[in-house]
Amino acid sequence: MDSSLIQSAAQGPGNALSIENLEVVYNHSIQVLRGLSIVVPEGNIVALLGSNGAGKTTVLKAVSGILPMENGQVASGRLAFFGQDIGAFPAHRLARAGLAHVREGRHVFEDLTVEENLKTATAALKGRERVPAIDISLAYTYFPRLEERRDQLAGYLSGGEQQMLAIGRALVGRPRLMLLDEPSLGLAPLIVNDIFQIIRRINTEQKVSMLIVEQNARLALDAADYGYIMENGRIVLNGSSQTLKSDVDVQRFYLGQNSSEVAQLSFRDVKHYKRRKRWLS
Repeated sequence: MDSSLIQSAAQGPGNALSIENLEVVYNHSIQVLRGLSIVVPEGNIVALLGSNGAGKTTVLKAVSGILPMENGQVASGRLAFFGQDIGAFPAHRLARAGLAHVREGRHVFEDLTVEENLKTATAALKGRERVPAIDISLAYTYFPRLEERRDQLAGYLSGGEQQMLAIGRALVGRPRLMLLDEPSLGLAPLIVNDIFQIIRRINTEQKVSMLIVEQNARLALDAADYGYIMENGRIVLNGSSQTLKSDVDVQRFYLGQNSSEVAQLSFRDVKHYKRRKRWLS
């Protein structure tokens, strides 16, 4: 039964997510994560940043239990959801315990209507105690455009609307922790700003802890309380959002500041920066 995990998630304040020395391997041979440790305090938004191929998406897949579906496995380390070890839990149990994963690429059911998509998320409430009545209107509260298109097939929505639907569907499942993978990917800047404003509202009003993987470092750090930077499967730098935004190296390599200066950096400078990051890890 899911009751023990659900009960753990309903307990008092602490860390919504703790990852300790996580090692992940694909196909029994390709190591992607190397001794990675991250904490998401309850009620906080934490940003996970890094270049393509750093392993950010793999972190989210490990947490949500979908690694085995992609020939991946946790080789060592500990994953804890509100203090409960979840390393051996399948994805459906984690969803029912209040862990929602909004995957990269807006995975909606294209042949179902908006409202039908939202209704599928109610399966995450099965077996949970002390949860309010099923209410898909919660998604419409944060995304009014979805209500306007409630009878439209999801496959005909715009990219921004599909992202709204993906987040709204996760919200209907009343999560305690939400994993968001590249919520800005492929969207127009105005839509991206709207979505991140709503993400912050959900965090504040619904008390949902969040771990956000995002290429747009500035946007993510503006929304987050704390941030981690990954390179080659490891954390190389972490700190409060304000600390990271004021770090000269982060400004150069992730926030796009002093771009002319970065362009003039020698290979030796870049190697020194990478060496420094390895020591910081």
